[in-house]
Amino acid sequence: MSIKVMIIDGHADFRSLLMHHLMTHWPDAIISDFDPRSAGHLPDDFSGAGNDLVMLGDDQGDRDARDTLKRFTRTTGFPPVIFFGSSNQARAAAIRDGADAFFERGNFRHDALIVRVGDILRAQQRIASTNSLFVGDLATGIHPLIKGYRFIRKLAVSEHSAVYLAEKESAGIKVVLKVLRQLPDLSDGIGAFDRFLQEYEMIAGLDHPNIVRIYDLGVADDHAHIAMEYLSGGDLRQKIEAGGAEQDAVRFTKQIAAALAKVHSVGILHRDLKPGNIMLRDDGIIALIDFGLAKRMRLEQEITGSGEIFGTPYYMSPEQGHANDVDARSDIYSLGVIFYEMLTGKKPYQASNAMGIIYKHGQAPVPVLPHRLGQYQAVLNMMMAKRPEDRLQNASEIAEWL
Repeated sequence: MSIKVMIIDGHADFRSLLMHHLMTHWPDAIISDFDPRSAGHLPDDFSGAGNDLVMLGDDQGDRDARDTLKRFTRTTGFPPVIFFGSSNQARAAAIRDGADAFFERGNFRHDALIVRVGDILRAQQRIASTNSLFVGDLATGIHPLIKGYRFIRKLAVSEHSAVYLAEKESAGIKVVLKVLRQLPDLSDGIGAFDRFLQEYEMIAGLDHPNIVRIYDLGVADDHAHIAMEYLSGGDLRQKIEAGGAEQDAVRFTKQIAAALAKVHSVGILHRDLKPGNIMLRDDGIIALIDFGLAKRMRLEQEITGSGEIFGTPYYMSPEQGHANDVDARSDIYSLGVIFYEMLTGKKPYQASNAMGIIYKHGQAPVPVLPHRLGQYQAVLNMMMAKRPEDRLQNASEIAEWL
């Protein structure tokens, strides 16, 4: 779903400039422009309906632009307004009149504009999500069009998605139902909705004991859902917090490595490997989940946006933390971090903020295991080497070393 923006200003070049800024970042944006000088002023009952955002310049012909701004912002349900004034002195007045943001029309940076537009649109999405996040049935929280599932309980909810424990009525089995609502794409390239569908496409065809099983996919105009295996044993994070045995750390690492070897063999990177994305079945077998950040190796970098960082800093490889190209060896590094945490109960690198952790991943030495665990230091060194070329090159090698 594309974002819809209306630009209102009497200067054609300025309208074109704003259009260029938006289209550079959101190439699928639907943008309309209106010239109050040649077309006359918009009617008093103009509501902005159908737009996600209005950009209002201070060139409104013979009408005071602030009067237009006030009329817009006092209209119930009017979309957010970004006001462009001729001088920065007008900022306070514009904000007081209800503008969601202000920019000096002859002196603003592309990055600042794009970031502010994104923030405004995401805020609107959060409001929409609160009011109607696939909640046709408020008692269950499951979209009324998702037939064949009996709601049990909600497991998690975020800005764009929700996760439920449900029962697939035809099979009588418990499943995890992950639902994503289609919203305007605010990112470069493909957005959250498309990544959600890619997640299914990438893992649905994989049959491996250490990868979550996918049962069903459903797609509608405004949402998609995936029904996947319910893993009742909890996640690895809980296991680590409870304190695990050395033998479990080795066994789990072998199983995770086997899952990675499988996904890597078909050209998939996980890119968000962490204890919370590693689940256990009742029999203690590991299953890798949540490939929402996964990426087919053959896709170009533009798919997720140049320089954009995904993942969790505690488990990021040095190259991922610095937004450089990643390959299978990045997942191997993340598994090395998890292996260390399972053995010691501690994360290898700590800092007061995310950038501090990322810096340590790139610059601090590989952590040294306690003497009693010294037999694993060599393989840990090869998993957590700072340079990808110094690491183990294939996840299948990890089990051999262990």
